[in-house]
Amino acid sequence: MEDKPARLTVLIDADKKKAFDELCAAQDITASQVVRQLIREYLQKHGVQWVRALQRDTD
Repeated sequence: MEDKPARLTVLIDADKKKAFDELCAAQDITASQVVRQLIREYLQKHGVQWVRALQRDTD
């Protein structure tokens, strides 16, 4: 059985979202890629181990 990705919904200020989206576009990276990287770094910083269920080209 293949694990499906989970969805994370985040509410942020509209102006911050616009600035974030524009910065991501300027760096040719998606907002989702940045958020996934931030989560990986946060888990690593706090010594949390996880098993990668899916290998995806977008990571």
